[in-house]
Amino acid sequence: MNRPAPVEIRYDCMRFLITHNPTNSQMVKFIEDLKAFGVQTLVRVCAATYEKTPVEQEGIQVLDWPFDDGSAPPEQVVDDWLHLLQAKFRQEPGCCVAVHCVAGLGRAPVLVALALIECGMEYEDAVHFIRLKRRGAFNSKQLLYLESYKPKMCLRSREGNGQNCCLQ
Repeated sequence: MNRPAPVEIRYDCMRFLITHNPTNSQMVKFIEDLKAFGVQTLVRVCAATYEKTPVEQEGIQVLDWPFDDGSAPPEQVVDDWLHLLQAKFRQEPGCCVAVHCVAGLGRAPVLVALALIECGMEYEDAVHFIRLKRRGAFNSKQLLYLESYKPKMCLRSREGNGQNCCLQ
């Protein structure tokens, strides 16, 4: 299977690396990519198909929050994701959080889009922003989910007009 290369999505103090699910034969390159982007936390939203120990031995935390391919994330995954981002970007603005599904075109981009929406971006702009780097991202069901998503406003700054991202 020909899979797209990892892509970095930057917005305000947030950095994400969207990638695909590595195979065991790709593990060395996968870990090199994570380290090159300074990833300290990796969220996998597909079923585990590789042993996470080699990744964790490199000092990278691996979180397993799988949900169905082609679908929107369950509320618990959304809550866990947003809590993770609040903690990570408060403690270390500009750090990079990696997220992957099987091909890096559906579930992983949806979580990144949620973060952008939480920072005040309109869903259409978030989708476009991600698709500039991750062509083919999102299916129609995921687009409908993002369109109807009601932001919790949890990633916006409490100072100023509240329209800035990255948590004070």
